[in-house]
Amino acid sequence: MIDFRSDTVTRPSAAMLQAMTGAPVGDDVMGDDPSVIALQQAVAARAGKEAGLFFPTGTQSNLAGIMAHCGRGDEYLVGQLAHTYKYEGGGAAVLGSIQPQPIEHEADGTLPIAKLEAAVKPVGDAHYARTRLLALENTFHGKVIPQAYVLEATAFARSRGLATHLDGARVFNASVASGLSLSELCQPFDTVSICFSKGLGAPVGSVLVGSQALIDQARRWRKVLGGGMRQSGVLAAAAHYALEHNVARLADDHDNAHRLGQGLAALPGVQVLAQSTNMVFVSFAPAHRAALNQGLKEAGILMSAVYDGPVRLVTHLDISRADIDRALQVFARLLGA
Repeated sequence: MIDFRSDTVTRPSAAMLQAMTGAPVGDDVMGDDPSVIALQQAVAARAGKEAGLFFPTGTQSNLAGIMAHCGRGDEYLVGQLAHTYKYEGGGAAVLGSIQPQPIEHEADGTLPIAKLEAAVKPVGDAHYARTRLLALENTFHGKVIPQAYVLEATAFARSRGLATHLDGARVFNASVASGLSLSELCQPFDTVSICFSKGLGAPVGSVLVGSQALIDQARRWRKVLGGGMRQSGVLAAAAHYALEHNVARLADDHDNAHRLGQGLAALPGVQVLAQSTNMVFVSFAPAHRAALNQGLKEAGILMSAVYDGPVRLVTHLDISRADIDRALQVFARLLGA
């Protein structure tokens, strides 16, 4: 099966499974799981932050990060299409009593500074939620957010007394694509959530990094949110293996996505809307949709075909160059090329 639905569908390699079964463990809620401690320290060091905290999911890592910055009745500025706003169940509002203030994105994924400025609420006016935080995302729909913009936006936030959080679910993709180190990408932010179950191929897990004081706050919220795990070193070991072995090879995913995008663009009835890092967004002509729905699955190809909008195809470590070429042959046959 060639699965383009997401880079979350990867399965642990034999070497990763071996690292998991051999991991020394303790009780992480009590703070004495050596494999979790080693992962947290390694990720924090690479990100240039004081401390890290292991979470079962990126959604929970983002939420605990936001809650470490904001209290009841506060708000955070966030993109209208950002994952923390649109795809995480409204957790900040529902569980944190924190109001999101969504901002419309520019085409490159940035949030215009003028719109951010207009969204900051007057200090001391009881009519408004208290603006406390700016949350950005990198990569965004596969796009690397320009570092010059990140520096400008975070400087703006600091000038208004706001904290900053990065949803860095795919920040390693941004690092590989841009040539900037993880620490350079994370430096402007107070907290960063880094996911290991996407392009890096671990089965679960994210690490929130930041100052020791913020991570101490997040640790409490992790417990409240049900994320305190016991012998979680077996999971941390998978993420640590991914950190050591699966970062540089993200370039292969980017190359495969580029090859896929170029191949699809040459086919009838296909419009490639965007291709960045490991994601390709396409639109299929209505006349071809029935054939694609039936034929792709029969050929062993899966994709998230939501035809009333762009279709996203995602490359990852379980998709090889040969898989890309075979998939393009199937698309060509089904589209009558």
